Amino acid sequence: MASLTRHRYIADDCRQDLSEKLVFIGGPRQVGKTTLALHLLGGERGAGHPAYLNWDIAAHRQRILAGELPAEPLVVLDEVHKYARWRGLLKGFYDERFPQSSALVTGSARLDHYRKGGDSLRGRYHYYRLHPYSLMEMSDAPSDGDLEALLRFGGFPEPLARQNATHWRRWRRERQARVFAEDLTSLERVNEVSLLELLFTALLARVGSPLSLQALREGLQVSHDSVRRWLTIFDNLYLTFRLSPFGAPKVRAVKKEQKLYLWDWSVLEEVGPRFENLVAAQLLKFCHYREDTQGFSMELRYLRDTDRREVDFVVLQEGRAQFAVECKVQGRQQSPHLRYFRDRTDIPAFYQVQLGSEDYQAARGIRVLPFTTFVRELGMP
Repeated sequence: MASLTRHRYIADDCRQDLSEKLVFIGGPRQVGKTTLALHLLGGERGAGHPAYLNWDIAAHRQRILAGELPAEPLVVLDEVHKYARWRGLLKGFYDERFPQSSALVTGSARLDHYRKGGDSLRGRYHYYRLHPYSLMEMSDAPSDGDLEALLRFGGFPEPLARQNATHWRRWRRERQARVFAEDLTSLERVNEVSLLELLFTALLARVGSPLSLQALREGLQVSHDSVRRWLTIFDNLYLTFRLSPFGAPKVRAVKKEQKLYLWDWSVLEEVGPRFENLVAAQLLKFCHYREDTQGFSMELRYLRDTDRREVDFVVLQEGRAQFAVECKVQGRQQSPHLRYFRDRTDIPAFYQVQLGSEDYQAARGIRVLPFTTFVRELGMP
C-alpha cells in the first residue's frame, strides 16, 4: 500500500503565490484538491478548520451567502463557484482584506470553465490545474513497483493509496456515477445523460487513435453537433482531454484529426493503451505545470502524416517543438518513424519510452529509455 504522504507538487508554488494574489485550484473530482487546501491551512485540524468553508455543507453555505468569511490569514473556499455571485464575493474579499488575508478557491467540474464568463477577478488570482499523482510525486527514486501500481490503479489518491482491486472497482463506479449525476448536470443543461454515458463507454476503445466524429455519431444515431458538444463537456468535466496534430512544414501531416485520452487511465483494459495514456497524462501535467507556474505557453500534440507514420506526442513551448515521445510497452525494437520525422522536422530530441529497462542512444537525437528514467531526467512533476 502506498503512503502518498509527500505533499503535492504544486503546494510550494501555491503557498508562495498566496502572498501575491488569490489562488484558484481546479481539477478532476477526487484528485486531492481539498486535501491540498487543508494541508496549506496546516492540515492537523482537517475539514473542521475555522478557515475552511465548503459550499456543499449547509452550515458553510449559509455563512457564504451572508458574506461571513472567516477572519483568518488564509481562507479556503471549496466549490464556491456553485454560488451565482461568487465572483463578487471574492472581489470584495480581495479589495477589502488583501494582503492581510488571502483566499484559496478550489473546485471540480472545471472551475476554469466558470471563471471565463465575465471574469471580474482578472488580475487578482493565479490559477492552477491539479493533476493525479505521477511517478515523481510517489518517490524521488521511483521503482518498477511504483510504475506498476500507477498503471494498474491510476493516479487518483484513494485507489492508488489502497492498491486493492475490489476497492478500485467500487471507487471507479461510484466516482463515475457522481460525475454524471452531479457534476454534469451542474455544468450543462443536458437531457440525454444515458447517451453521454454510452458515448463515454464507446470512447474507451478509441483512446490514442484518431477520433472520428462521424463513426461516433453513427453509433449513437445522434447529430454531429451533439457528439462535438458532448466531447467538449467531457473535457470540461476532466474526464477526457484531446490532442491536435502537429503540422510540421516539411511533412504531409494530418491537420484535423484529434486523439483522445482519459484523466483516469486505469479504466483501460489493455496495457499498451493504458501505458500510452499514462504517458500522455504525464506530459499534459508537465505542460500545465510550466504554464501555471512559469507562464510559458505550452501545448501537447501528436505527429502523424497522411501515410500513417506517427509519433505519439510532441511537446511545444511558445509554439516551438521541444521534444517528441513514442511509447512502447517493451522490447528493443526502435520505431522507424522516429528517424523519419527526425530527418524532416526541427524537433531537437526524440525519445522512445518503455516499461522495460533498456537505455541507449539509438541514433543522433533519438534515445530509447525506461519511462522511470525519462520522467526523472526531464524533471517531470
